[in-house]
Amino acid sequence: MDKKRITVLGAGNMGAALLRGILASGWGRRGRLTASHPKAAKASALAKELRIRVVASNLEAARSADIVILAVKPQILERVLSEIRSAISREQLVVSIAAGFPTSRIEAIVGERVPVVRAMPNVAAVVKLSATVLCAGRHATAARMAEARKIFESVGMTVILEEAQMDAVTGLSGSGPAYMFLIIEALSDAGVKVGLSRYNAQALAAQTVLGSAKLLIDTKEHPGRLKDMVTSPGGTAIAGLHTLEAGGLRTTLMNAVEVATQRSRELGEMAAAALARS
Repeated sequence: MDKKRITVLGAGNMGAALLRGILASGWGRRGRLTASHPKAAKASALAKELRIRVVASNLEAARSADIVILAVKPQILERVLSEIRSAISREQLVVSIAAGFPTSRIEAIVGERVPVVRAMPNVAAVVKLSATVLCAGRHATAARMAEARKIFESVGMTVILEEAQMDAVTGLSGSGPAYMFLIIEALSDAGVKVGLSRYNAQALAAQTVLGSAKLLIDTKEHPGRLKDMVTSPGGTAIAGLHTLEAGGLRTTLMNAVEVATQRSRELGEMAAAALARS
């Protein structure tokens, strides 16, 4: 992988996070990394920070790359694919992080024999704690999947699933940080309500969520068992849990994942309809 030339098209928050992760991984090489960004000021700032080549043209960035990572919004992905189509061949690997955009649609635009991998990271890639799911297009071999996995392991953990499960992944881990931020904000507000400063309330809420997640991951215990460990008879935790259950927190979170999954499915159906019309 240290000899692969990698291009990130759309070096915004997620694209830049991937570039930083690749550089910090030990195998990433500055001279083999290229990125694109349409705004000159941001392109210049990123090039200065990472000491890599950043250009405005997606086509220029994609030329001569071994791996092309599409880190652009789903709404403009089709336009970007059309721009770079002439620079893509079956010797390259194309990786897309666009939500709801199926590999079949990408293959139809860039070429039927081009290896395509779809990835769903989340915003925690910025701090190298992403939960990323990968799925293979029709022509992505095990070796190509290993290349994609190495890239995303530089910003967190990875799981490989079938593409049929990607909508569920988008609803859970892709959109999940937004749910967690809302929960942390609510806990912080509660801390302020009971007398803590905003700074301390937010710091305590965030660290509590982080520590709880790490405890669950490290111990591999069922979350219900860990919950019971914190809950003593007639104590404070059980009183709080009773209120959360009465308020429907569990049902609300399940519903949030379900509707986000459905929205991802709708986006995919829109892309499929566009494929049928073309």
